[in-house]
Amino acid sequence: MVHLIVQLSKYIMIILFLIYTFLCFHLFKYPDKPKKQRHIYNLQRFYMFLIHLDGFLVLFVTTMDTKIIGFYIAQLVLFESIYLIYHKFYKNASELVLNNMVMMLCISMIILTRISFDKALRQFVFVLAGTIFAFLIPLIMQKGTMFRKLTWTYAGVGIVGLLSVLVVGVASRGAKLSLTFGPVSIQPSEFVKILFVFFIASMLYKSTDLKQLAITSGVSAVFVLILVASNDLGGALLYFFTYLVMIYVATKKFYIFAGGLAFVGLGMYAGYHLFSHVKNRIVAWLDPLSVIDKAGYQVCQSLFAIGTGGLFGFGLGQGLPNKIPIVSKDFIIAAISEEMGGIFAVCLIMVCVSCFLMIFNLSMQMKDAFYKYVALGLGSVYALQVLLTVGGSTKFIPMTGVTLPLVSYGGSSLLSTMIIFGMIQGMYIMQAAPEKRRNIDDKRRKDHETKNRQKQTAKEPGAQGSQQRRRQPAAGGKNSTKTQK
Repeated sequence: MVHLIVQLSKYIMIILFLIYTFLCFHLFKYPDKPKKQRHIYNLQRFYMFLIHLDGFLVLFVTTMDTKIIGFYIAQLVLFESIYLIYHKFYKNASELVLNNMVMMLCISMIILTRISFDKALRQFVFVLAGTIFAFLIPLIMQKGTMFRKLTWTYAGVGIVGLLSVLVVGVASRGAKLSLTFGPVSIQPSEFVKILFVFFIASMLYKSTDLKQLAITSGVSAVFVLILVASNDLGGALLYFFTYLVMIYVATKKFYIFAGGLAFVGLGMYAGYHLFSHVKNRIVAWLDPLSVIDKAGYQVCQSLFAIGTGGLFGFGLGQGLPNKIPIVSKDFIIAAISEEMGGIFAVCLIMVCVSCFLMIFNLSMQMKDAFYKYVALGLGSVYALQVLLTVGGSTKFIPMTGVTLPLVSYGGSSLLSTMIIFGMIQGMYIMQAAPEKRRNIDDKRRKDHETKNRQKQTAKEPGAQGSQQRRRQPAAGGKNSTKTQK
C-alpha cells in the first residue's frame, strides 16, 4: 500500500508542477489584464500548496514519524504568513516572484526533509530569519536615498569581508569559504556578491567613460583575485561573469564581453597547470569515469542518480541520494531528479528561468539607471548560480561548488538569496509607485474636466431655456386640469 501511494503521488506532483510552470510563462500573455493575472496567481498558489502537501504526506507515510506532521504545519503557517503580510503591506510587489520564491522553499523543505530531517529543521530556522529580511528590505529601499552614494563603502566592506576569509577562514574541500563563530558558520562571499553588484551599479551610474570603466575593472579584479587566492573558483566565476554582463549592458560594446570570455579561457588554462584542485575538476569533467575513485566520484554518482531516476523518478524515499557526496548542497538537483523525476527537475529549472526573466524585465522597465543596473546585476547573479549548479551536476561544465538558490542546504546562501528577492520586490514597488501616482493624477484630471464641462453646460442660456421649457408643460398640464374642472 505504501509503495502504491508513493508511486501515485510522484505522478500527481509532476502534473501539478507542470501546470504551475506553464502558468509562470502563460502570465506573459496578459500584461495589461490584472484580473486575469490575479486568477493565475491564485491558481499557482493552489497547486503549490498541493505539491507541498503531497510531498510531506509521502514522507510521513514512508517513515511514520509524527515530527514530520508538526514540521509541515509550521511551514504552512510561515508560508501563509508571508502571503498575508506581503499582501497587506506591499500591494505593488510582484506576485510571480513571490510565488516562485515560496515554491522553491517548499521544494527545498521536501527534499531536505527526505535527505536529513535535522538539516531541514536548521534550514527552516534560516528561512524564518530570511523572511524577516524579505519583509524589511522593500521598506528600507523605499525610505533610503543614499544607496547610490555609498560606492566606496560597498567596495571597502566587500574586500574586507573576502580578505577576512582568506586570512582566518576555515578550509573546506580545499577552499577557504567560511568564518566560524562557535556553532555558527558564515560564508561572507554570499553576502559580498550583493555589495559587489551595488558597487558596480553605483560606478556605472556616475559614468561609463574609459577612466570610470578602468577604475571599476581594477576594483572588481581585486574581488575576483581574493576569491581565486581562497580557492573559491566557483565564487570567482560568479563575480567575474556578473561584472562582465553589467559592463557589457552599460557600454553596449561586444568586444569587452568577448575579451572577458577569452580571459576566462586563459584563466582556466593557467589554473589547470598551476592548481592541482583545478586540474582534478577539469579531468573529472572531461572523463569522470577515468577517475571515478577520486575526483570523478561526485560527478559519476550525480549522473547515475539522474540517469536511473529517469523522467518520473523513483518516488520520495525510494532512491539513494545520500550516496552522492555533498548532495544537500552542490548536487541537490541530482537528488531531486532521482526521486522526483527528470520532468520535475526541468520544471524547477524553468521556474528559475521565469524568475530571471521577471528580474530582467524589471531592469528594462526601471527609469532610474542605478536601480536598472542593480536589477541586472542581481538577476545575473541568480541566473549564473543556477547555471553553475545545474551545469556542474549534469557535467555540462566543471563542478564549481556553487549551490542552487533557495533549494540547496546552506544558511548563508539562503539568507543572501532572500535578501536579493527582497531587493527585487523593493524595486518592483518603486517602479510601480510612479505609475500608480500617474494613474491617480489622470483620474483626478479627468474628474476635474468633467466637472468643468458640467458647470459650463449649466451656465449656457440655451441649456437654461430648455430646462424652463421642460418645466412649463408640466405646470400647464396642472392648470388646464383645474380649468376643465
